[in-house]
Amino acid sequence: MYEIYKQQLSENGFTVIEQVFSADVVNELISLIDNTDTNHPLFRKTADLFAIRRFLNVIPEASPIIFNQQLKNIIHTLFGSDYFTVKSIYFDKPGNSNWFVAWHQDLTISVDQKTEIPGYGPWTVKPDQYAVQPPVDLLENIYTIRIHLDDTTTQNGALKVIPGSHKKGIIRPSSIDLQNTPEVSCEVAKGGIMIMQPLLLHASSRSTNNQNRRVVHIELSNQDLPAGINWAEKL
Repeated sequence: MYEIYKQQLSENGFTVIEQVFSADVVNELISLIDNTDTNHPLFRKTADLFAIRRFLNVIPEASPIIFNQQLKNIIHTLFGSDYFTVKSIYFDKPGNSNWFVAWHQDLTISVDQKTEIPGYGPWTVKPDQYAVQPPVDLLENIYTIRIHLDDTTTQNGALKVIPGSHKKGIIRPSSIDLQNTPEVSCEVAKGGIMIMQPLLLHASSRSTNNQNRRVVHIELSNQDLPAGINWAEKL
């Protein structure tokens, strides 16, 4: 059933699967989020963005809703039965947002402490967590699931991606001739998911239609980290 998605993920670095969550389930998640105290230290709220770091730690009631049987089947079929959650973020890009994200790859992982380990670096410090760039082979085994709580289109900042760029290792965006490189806009309906690999070059534009774009971002891996550090959010 999911073989076409597995093939797309391997060849292009991303795939979109619609109708993974019903409207009722999406509304239940939104209600949980709306009823959480926004003064929590892991919340970030500005005019252009509302985000919750360590989303599944802050709102653990969301976990059994998100990991329904269909999503579990997708994970086991596309990734493998040994994958576990290593990072979770919720973000809301308001409809009047002027926020955009330039072309980039997701090159860091979240860990519990800073320890000098060969092949790991540079490091950055964020509230209550450390982020570090690991070796490329570890990044190649991470998958990101983006759960869409709104209809996401080019008008409200759907991700743009460069298919196949995940196969080229670490890329400096400045080295890409973006004018002559095909890109795809990943439009996803409410309740659908986009799956991508961190090394896929991606970007997003400003919103132009005054409609929110709310997404739950979950990263999964099947890799153990070297002695001295642990995944910050292993679930």
